Amino acid sequence: MPSISFLRLGLWLCAGALALPVQAHEGHDDAPAAAATASAPRFVASSELFELVGVVQGRQLSLYLDHAGDNRPVADAQLDIDWAGQPLRVQRVAEGQYQAELPAPLAEGETAVSATIVAGAQSDLLAAELDWHAPAESPAAAKGDSGKRTRWLAGAAGLSGVLFGLWSLWRERRRAKAPRQGGAA
Repeated sequence: MPSISFLRLGLWLCAGALALPVQAHEGHDDAPAAAATASAPRFVASSELFELVGVVQGRQLSLYLDHAGDNRPVADAQLDIDWAGQPLRVQRVAEGQYQAELPAPLAEGETAVSATIVAGAQSDLLAAELDWHAPAESPAAAKGDSGKRTRWLAGAAGLSGVLFGLWSLWRERRRAKAPRQGGAA
């Protein structure tokens, strides 16, 4: 019956096609999630009066100074920063926002930071440590693209299914064309 053999071939082709790899677009692959350490290195120093947040991008240090009680930016404050034992020149950018340039790019490990703040009649000394380590290379990037092997194996399985279906069809047709031996007497 040729119709059954074509049905069987169709099923084998479908099975082979299902085994072919499906490629996910960016952000939806099986790669491990990006580490949270990909954000810029930062520190937080706080007291009952003030909260200071520092964010390092390259050699630039951005500083954000707020009142600890209500998170309002501190207006007209004098801010002195000591970075790993060296004083930094701090410039006011906006109300509660300051910038400074680091003497060298941020080194791995712990960096001691202290800030002297004078705002009107209030003053405070804040201290913090910035603990930064370069993000580790992901295991997939270290080994190369492990997804390539999976895609190759899935493609091989799909091709095997298609070839088996074609071989099955060829065998069935050959059997149908072969003369039958032994017959009714």
